[in-house]
Amino acid sequence: MSSYLIPARNGSHEIIIDRSRFICHVYRVHTVEEATAYINEIRELHDRANHNCVAYLIGENNEFGRAADDGEPSGTAGAPMLEVLQRQGIKNCLVIVTRYFGGVKLGAGGLIRAYGSAVSEGLKAVGLVKRVKMRSVWLTCDYALLDTLQSKIKQQGYAVGQIEYSDRVKLEALVDVQNTESFIEWLIEFSHDTITYETGELSFKELPVDEN
Repeated sequence: MSSYLIPARNGSHEIIIDRSRFICHVYRVHTVEEATAYINEIRELHDRANHNCVAYLIGENNEFGRAADDGEPSGTAGAPMLEVLQRQGIKNCLVIVTRYFGGVKLGAGGLIRAYGSAVSEGLKAVGLVKRVKMRSVWLTCDYALLDTLQSKIKQQGYAVGQIEYSDRVKLEALVDVQNTESFIEWLIEFSHDTITYETGELSFKELPVDEN
């Protein structure tokens, strides 16, 4: 897995459907233990709620997943919540939807739509970022080339990371691991082989989601 979506931050968002309050709590999680701690925290905080339903996907390959209806009819809460995460390609994410019943029964179809909508709206409220597996490529150039190099790197769709200053400038280009070879080919052509480079470590970096 070279990239996936993850919530930009932890947060919560409330919607009201037929007088019932649906509060979606969104968390970034990387272990089942983290998820369990948040679930217990919400259940304690909202111990008077009618339901605290849960869904999560953890791991680059969805090694751990869970959907729990917490008293709602089977398949009407946890499953549609989990389906939103799967459909959007979101990983390392826990969603808990707290429901305070408002007196109007929604029926199975209504519950499925309500819990799915609560998660979709909650994710919109906190925002998403893309975690991309990237290679650091360290470029060394003269100061006179720095502004042009940064501009050209961004024009090519790559990201600029750290910059170190000494007698020359050392700049970190963050390149999608799948595009490392094409980036180096572009660099050599652009600089006429005057900019030296060395490849660095692989790591996940968080980038804004392209909304186009």
